[in-house]
Amino acid sequence: MEAILFSIAAFFSTYFGGLLSLRFKEKLHIIMSFAAGVLLGVFSFEVLPEIINEIKINDFNPLGVTIAFVLGFMFFHIIEKTILIHHAQEAMYAAHKHPHVGIFAAITLATHSFVDGLGIGLGFQVSEATGLLVTLAVIAHDFTDGMNTVTLLLNHKNKIETAKRFLLLDALAPVLGAAATLIFQLPPHFLIIYLGFFGGFLMYIGVHSS
Repeated sequence: MEAILFSIAAFFSTYFGGLLSLRFKEKLHIIMSFAAGVLLGVFSFEVLPEIINEIKINDFNPLGVTIAFVLGFMFFHIIEKTILIHHAQEAMYAAHKHPHVGIFAAITLATHSFVDGLGIGLGFQVSEATGLLVTLAVIAHDFTDGMNTVTLLLNHKNKIETAKRFLLLDALAPVLGAAATLIFQLPPHFLIIYLGFFGGFLMYIGVHSS
């Protein structure tokens, strides 16, 4: 039950982040740059040290974590580039906006948030300290997940109503993910693999959000 309680904090973090983007939508470029900085900061100062620490304490093989990181980065990259393929002339490309790209990005972020909720629950399965640390990392970056959900949708010319619906979905996702971990148990090494994959997502989103 601890996991669900802490995931509710992630819900509010995500939702308030999205509301901030709606309130200051005329300054999307500033918000996007801030969000990118926070995402990269979370990875550099929270996720990466936790990965290194878990590898040392549990004597994990770092190769699996490295592969998970690369897969997390490349998965987002390949999917995004695939849906950006179109037949517009290259000179006209910069003027194009793709509402479906914003929707796909929002769904991806909601899926990511669901996995964040899984991470919270799995963290508490390993230990209370690990669960709290993962929760803090999730809350810290879920604020920017909410911001990214809204800014990516609006930046690709989706309606405000659409942005609000996907913001609610993104905010609920970590709660659903944490609740899901109440019905199954996974080996502790899954958490470190998840953190590696999660780090790949953070790195890609952070680099491409500004």
